[in-house]
Amino acid sequence: MNTEETWNFLLTHATDLGLKIISALLIWFVGRWAIKLVAKIFSRILEKGQRVDRTLVLYIREIISWLLTLLLILSIFGIFGIQTTSFAALLAGLGLAVGTAWGGLLAHFAAGVFIQLMRPFKVGDTITAAGINGVVTDIGVFTTTIIAAGNVQTIVGNNKIFSDTIQNFSALPYRRIDCSITIPYSIDPQEAMNRFKEAICAIPNVRTNPVPSISIAEFTVDGTRLSICPFAAPENYSQVQSDSTKAIAQVIRSIGTPRSELHIVDHTGGNGAASPSS
Repeated sequence: MNTEETWNFLLTHATDLGLKIISALLIWFVGRWAIKLVAKIFSRILEKGQRVDRTLVLYIREIISWLLTLLLILSIFGIFGIQTTSFAALLAGLGLAVGTAWGGLLAHFAAGVFIQLMRPFKVGDTITAAGINGVVTDIGVFTTTIIAAGNVQTIVGNNKIFSDTIQNFSALPYRRIDCSITIPYSIDPQEAMNRFKEAICAIPNVRTNPVPSISIAEFTVDGTRLSICPFAAPENYSQVQSDSTKAIAQVIRSIGTPRSELHIVDHTGGNGAASPSS
């Protein structure tokens, strides 16, 4: 083969390869746009009338997106003459590493299916799972996204969540805020409890059913320890907890106790604070 024939051969094949690459890129971008459009339309159809939960809608939408993307990739392989059987053989030839990774993906996928079926939590719930505390923003095919404290996006594998203990702080209609305070024996505990109850009941978003629980927890060396427990809806928990702390401190100042200790118990994964009030 002389130089001219070699040049013509390379030019022909380079042109053919270039056209295939351009076609593949065009199909990829158009295909991804079409997949997003189909998934969006499908989501709107399911959400119409609000008969299907949004968490399930997002999950089905992601499955559709994954399946259509896989078909798109296989069609692009076909442009380059790679048959699906050859592609499967290539994956099989990668050996144990791919097998292990695929097994992990299947475990996450199966856990995602069980999460959708058993519904231990949904999008928008505040949970603690796999050592992460925060608000669930997405339940995907393989992973769940949680916005943790400090506005940190945390992505956790579904299998890790499903195989661990899950605490759902949004599952029930109300939550209890646990506060305790020690007052000296010189103060009448009944009078103090009446004042605390009046102050707590005046806080916005404190539930009247059940009513706030205020009782004597124990008698200590320092004085009488009172338990003060208002109830609030999950979405109002932080606000009621903060306002309860302020209200208790104001009552303490009005009573004029020489020294009291206020304890707030945080059930969302943080540490309870103990602060002296005078």
